[in-house]
Amino acid sequence: MNFFKKMYCRMFQGVMKIALPMMPYREPKPLESVLEISGLLKELNIDNVIIITDKGIRDLKLTKSLEKDLKDNRIKFVVFDEVVPNPTSANVENAVTVYNENGCKAIIAFGGGSVMDCAKAMGARVVNPKKPLSKMKGLLKVKYPLPTLIAIPTTAGTGSETTVSAVITDSVTHHKYVINDFDLIPHYAVLDATLTLGLPMGLTATTGMDALTHAIEAFIGKATTDATRKNALEAARLIFENLPRVMEDGKNERARGQMLRASYLAGLAFTRSYVGYVHAIAHSLGGKYGTAHGLANAVILPYVLSEYGNTIYDKLKVMAVYCNIARPYESEELATNKLINRIIEMNEIYGIPKTFDFIKEEDIPQMAKNADKEANPLYPVPKLMNAKELEKMYYRIKQ
Repeated sequence: MNFFKKMYCRMFQGVMKIALPMMPYREPKPLESVLEISGLLKELNIDNVIIITDKGIRDLKLTKSLEKDLKDNRIKFVVFDEVVPNPTSANVENAVTVYNENGCKAIIAFGGGSVMDCAKAMGARVVNPKKPLSKMKGLLKVKYPLPTLIAIPTTAGTGSETTVSAVITDSVTHHKYVINDFDLIPHYAVLDATLTLGLPMGLTATTGMDALTHAIEAFIGKATTDATRKNALEAARLIFENLPRVMEDGKNERARGQMLRASYLAGLAFTRSYVGYVHAIAHSLGGKYGTAHGLANAVILPYVLSEYGNTIYDKLKVMAVYCNIARPYESEELATNKLINRIIEMNEIYGIPKTFDFIKEEDIPQMAKNADKEANPLYPVPKLMNAKELEKMYYRIKQ
């Protein structure tokens, strides 16, 4: 990256860091069970809601207890279960139509990251009926408070129940973009471990590594605060300790609960301190090939951490020691390598590939440009890279 672009990026990030304490972040109020929702809606005088989910969640009957409780409490609801992986702008518009036609007053997002993204984007369109999603990408373009949004994560990974972001794929261009606005933060987050007990092991692994990516990228960035560092460290520790337990026994409710807690904490960390090039590259793969976000992050993470080199040695040593992966007396470089190697080992044990064989060489320049546009200057990464420099990361993950 040339000198002037570097200066621009670092100045932009410096201003954002100074402004961080003054920004209107809020933490979603946590609930422990879906059965608390009806009482909450009555307190809020809300009698008509939309449940946003996907067919997989519905087929597993995970929404059954919520639907029954809403019905028993005479709260009207409609279910939109057509959310697709990496939700598209057309997908969101279909949800908006259902919301408006049924006179809904609140949104319940029931599922993983794609469901959360669709629900947030739908809410943004509801309050901006004349503004297309493409005009809301970037920072602070939503501008109006969303209807009451209750997030119920069924995976422990995305942290979307805490964040300012919604990731949408343009239905025409297939370009994946991010909408960032404080109004997208859910008002309530339901951390109900029982909903994750039947999660397939493959999805458990990739979403767990997704949460770890959030914690690490937030921690090593240049826009951290005492609170985000604390949340990121605790999230990483919980994941390194509990993901192996969950992978050994998917019915371990305590470990599942700890993973939900880790995802929540990692979400609180990265929604304030941002992510980095792992996410920018992952989003470009998701937009072009439909690659699942957690899987992409898991594969990309060790490569990007290695590329950062000594710019992250001091911070990753702190994390490695905190997570009992390294000893305090070991060098920063050794501790960092131990942490990266632990990630590689976990990927291998959980059947996560080292590379992707579907990446086409002719697609790399455009994907690198997309990643560059997303990350620079917004993401306060330890080491700046432009599109040309990012291209080599795609070649490393290309089989």
